[in-house]
Amino acid sequence: MYYSKKNVEPTPEEQTAIWTCSNDSCSCWMRNDFSFLEEPHCPICKSEMSQGTKLLPVLKS
Repeated sequence: MYYSKKNVEPTPEEQTAIWTCSNDSCSCWMRNDFSFLEEPHCPICKSEMSQGTKLLPVLKS
């Protein structure tokens, strides 16, 4: 049998502003664009969140 591998184009990524949970045991983060508050709290553990950046795939609008 012959199986061909399709050439998949890499997904474009960019540095994106995010909020990360300040609790070390929680790995929650969210894109800044998806936050409705100026200073959100973690939806999982309710701790404060801090701003940062992360290399993420570009979202199409």
